[in-house]
This record gives sequence, structure tokens and C-alpha cells, in this order.
Amino acid sequence: MQTLSAKFLAIVALVTLVAQTALSQVETPQLSPRGKVEQRVGVMDVSISYSRPSMRGRRIFGGLVPFHKEWRTGANARTTISFTDSVKLEGHQIPPGTYALFTMPGEQEWTIIINKQTSGGIQRDPKEDLVSFKVTPVLVATPVETFTINISDITTNTANIELTWENIMVRFGMAFDVDGKVMAAIAKAMENPLAGAAATYYQSASYYFTTNKDLKVALEWVNKSLELNKSPYWVWRLKSQVQAGLGDYKGAIATAEISKARAKEAGNEEYVKFNEDAIREWSLKK
Repeated sequence: MQTLSAKFLAIVALVTLVAQTALSQVETPQLSPRGKVEQRVGVMDVSISYSRPSMRGRRIFGGLVPFHKEWRTGANARTTISFTDSVKLEGHQIPPGTYALFTMPGEQEWTIIINKQTSGGIQRDPKEDLVSFKVTPVLVATPVETFTINISDITTNTANIELTWENIMVRFGMAFDVDGKVMAAIAKAMENPLAGAAATYYQSASYYFTTNKDLKVALEWVNKSLELNKSPYWVWRLKSQVQAGLGDYKGAIATAEISKARAKEAGNEEYVKFNEDAIREWSLKK
């Protein structure tokens, strides 16, 4: 009986412990929740992970965040920034990888610091600094309650990173060698273009058209794409644009009519309008 009693008490103790553990797992809101910004720029990916403190009635810059002292650019763990390819930050070359982002706020200028050590305490090791540079803060009209990092002004090969809190914003630029990367990919693809079939020719022609490269080559490639697959109205649309770019407005109008008809069959009214607008414009030029 004593053995059974001991077993029973052990089971009761275990059940009690499990219940207490379950009850203790209460999730409460964080004062500085973790946030993440992810953005595709050209053919590169940028990711920023950071904690987002709020003002809550406090003075921030020159107060909670002292001037002329390094700041981990957020709360809690270090803010990290990742690039999938080489990038220039305000002209400074950065290899692909993940880095810690430190800043040193000032009344007239901020120092942006990219550090190779992504973990550790709130103090950085200066020996791990990769680059640092100065930027000028600007005032924002409406105070921002919660610290915010944003990626803005995105083009095919550039973008800006913005840090905004209280009534201050700082911005620094990113630039990628997208053209070099894409041109190398096109050259490699054209060694065996049929591996990607019509899509390879279309994508290559589209890039040449949108970046104002050799339109005669773009026309050759878009024609090869259509030889392999005559159905896509968007490929006919691209061909009409390339023809117009070469000054062949009569040919562009004829091609746009094909694109319009195929878009109408597919139920894409947006492309129907694209073609109608283009035909109207090019009719005045032919």
C-alpha cells in the first residue's frame, strides 16, 4: 500500500507541475516588439530585423538616446541588416552577408556604422567595424511614436534606408550593380537559350527595352519568343513597344492590335486599354 501511495503522490505532483507550467506560459505584449523589413531591390534581397521602442511621452534624441553616443538603433538585441549580394551604402562597398547596424545620433549629423558582429551586448567592438559614414538628419512634420525603419525610393538598382523616430529622420542610400549581374545572366542564358524556351528570350528582350539598350537585339529576341509561343498578349505588347522605340509606328500599331485582341480573349481589360492608348498615340506619329 505504501508503494501504491508513493506512486499516486508522484503522479499528483507531476500533474500539478505540468498544470503550473502551462499556467505560467502567459504571453504578454512587449514594450519594444521585434519588427522586420524585407524588400526586393532589382535582383537583390534586403532584410532588416530590429526592435521597435515607442516614445510614451519621453524625449528621445538628446534624452533617452543621448547625442554623440553609439546606439544599437532600436531596443533589446542588435539591429541587423542583410544583403544577398554586394551593395554600396553611400558609396561604401559592402559584401553580401548579415551585419549589425549601429548609429551615433547628433544634432547636426549622424554616424552610420556597419559592424560585422551581429550578436553580443549593446556595445559594439570597434575592431569589427566594416564601414562608417556621416548622414544629415532632417525634421519630419508629424512626430513618429514608434521607431521605424523603412526602405523607400526603390528603383531597379537603388533604394534608400530611412530611420525615423520622434521628429527626426535620417536616410542613407543603397546601390547595387544590377545591370552587370543581369547582363552576365543574359549572356550565359543565350549560350543555351532553348533551356528557358520563350521565357528566356522574352525576359532578355524586356530588360533590353526597359533599360534602353540595343532595341534591334531586343526585337530579335522578342520575335524568337513569339516563334516559340504566339499566345501571350504581353509578349506581343512588348514587341509593339520595341517597334515604336525603333520608330516603326506602323508595325507597332499592327502588333498592338494583335496584343489587344489576345488580351480581350484572355479577359485582361488592363492590357486592352494599354494597347488602345498606345495605338491612339502612335497613330499620330506614323
